Amino acid sequence: MDLILKYFPDLTETQISQFEALEPLYKDWNAKINVVSRKDIDELYLRHVLHSLGIAKVIQFADDSSILDVGTGGGFPGIPLAILFPNCQFHLVDSINKKLKVINAVAESIGLTNVRTTHSRVEAIDETYDFIVSRAVTAMPEFTKWVKGKVSRKQKNALKNGILYLKGGDLTEELQQYTTVKAYLLSDYFEEDFFDTKKVIYLPMKYK
Repeated sequence: MDLILKYFPDLTETQISQFEALEPLYKDWNAKINVVSRKDIDELYLRHVLHSLGIAKVIQFADDSSILDVGTGGGFPGIPLAILFPNCQFHLVDSINKKLKVINAVAESIGLTNVRTTHSRVEAIDETYDFIVSRAVTAMPEFTKWVKGKVSRKQKNALKNGILYLKGGDLTEELQQYTTVKAYLLSDYFEEDFFDTKKVIYLPMKYK
């Protein structure tokens, strides 16, 4: 938890208590339903929570923004971002229902009212959002096909509406077709070795 406060020192008491509750909740649930890899659960705050919050170093979501988290898994990046931005709405989607059961239980336990979940493939979601976030569920060309037509026309943030994608490694080839893409190095914001090759990939998207 000290790790979160190191980079986000201005949290409210409610946010601090919500972040603190994540580790015992996820450890308890992970023993029943494996949503975080066994080797990662002891480094939940570094590898999952802080990694998710890397997006918040790139953008401060304006109040009333809507964010779709695709392939959310155990609720990352959606849950940490929902704690950090309580005045935004987060829609967490995954094709594996048991993972959503964990997310719903965690959200309820910590009093998160700005999160909803849907058991679905993202292609079947018929809504639009200000931003679409995800953690490396597939290559960007495939991902952009999945979320085509799901970005809202109305702008309310400093960055143009689009995709904010957490990925690592050399992405030169994967991203070469995108002229407007921007990569933010998480090592510019976080000093831990884990973030050396991690990035937030921002791709503004055309709306419908």
